Amino acid sequence: MIFYKVLKKAKIILNRLENYTKEIKEKKLIENLNIDNKEDIKLIDSFVYRFSFLQDYIGQNLFKNFLIETGDYMENMSFIDILDKLEKIGIIENVDEWIKIRKIRNIIAHDYLEDVEEIKFFLGKALEYVSLFREVINRIERYLKDRKRL
Repeated sequence: MIFYKVLKKAKIILNRLENYTKEIKEKKLIENLNIDNKEDIKLIDSFVYRFSFLQDYIGQNLFKNFLIETGDYMENMSFIDILDKLEKIGIIENVDEWIKIRKIRNIIAHDYLEDVEEIKFFLGKALEYVSLFREVINRIERYLKDRKRL
């Protein structure tokens, strides 16, 4: 029962993140970023918050609870162990990619980026991973539906 609440919350966060992603792309903020424009910065800050929150939530809650739901979780599994297991069953394609996502989250959430080109670069990288979040959530749902658990 806990897993379904976790999955529902992940989808809500993802939907909000996708809305910010769409707005950033429509405004072409990567190409036209003006760090003196308060509205642009609010939008970027909102995106960064949701991106960071979702990345943490997937890594700390969704993945673990999914493995508990499937019976594949073992007590005291490290994050790398969880990622390895998810890669083996086809939920994620590559452990290293998830480690990269975590590094990007750390950079955009914890480092105060001042250089506009640096902001554009890391924001662009984060935007690329939003579709991966959707894909992974969909794989989790498909995996459980195929096994009559959802």
